[in-house]
Amino acid sequence: MKGIVFNLLEQAVSTEFGEETWDKLLDEANLSGAYTSLGSYADGEIFALVDIASKTLNLPPSDVLRWFGRRAMPLLVARHPGFFSDHADTRAFLLTLNDIIHPEVHKLYPGAITPVFDFGVSDDGDLVINYSSPRKLCALAEGFITGAAEHFHEQADIKQQQCMHEGASKCVLNVRLHK
Repeated sequence: MKGIVFNLLEQAVSTEFGEETWDKLLDEANLSGAYTSLGSYADGEIFALVDIASKTLNLPPSDVLRWFGRRAMPLLVARHPGFFSDHADTRAFLLTLNDIIHPEVHKLYPGAITPVFDFGVSDDGDLVINYSSPRKLCALAEGFITGAAEHFHEQADIKQQQCMHEGASKCVLNVRLHK
């Protein structure tokens, strides 16, 4: 996993809970915490941090990941405003993930492994997002979606219809966006 993810997590945790909390998470996970944005680190390190945070906060790991995704989105907007400025709303932004944003991520962070998204529309007009990644970080994707909606002054109601954690080949998220 690219160091930028760890940098975002550090900034989110330090901003909301203080730098000492970040240091405590690193100590308890037995990690050095020396992450450079372009560096690549074992996926197990992010899972170890999420696991420690989950135990410390008495929350499921999926809730920790959702929190992180939501809190990371404003940080991403500040670091990469061009990813967001051309879009009028959350749906328009999300639909660019595979074709515009992830190719740019690969340019900025060589070697990054990004999830694959497929999009559709439900009978009710909701955005249906198929998420596929060997990391199975669908809860993080949900947090990013919620954070993106907040950026565009919208609300995202997300229902997961199927999940890789339950044996499905991909996660399917039904996303209803509204003001």
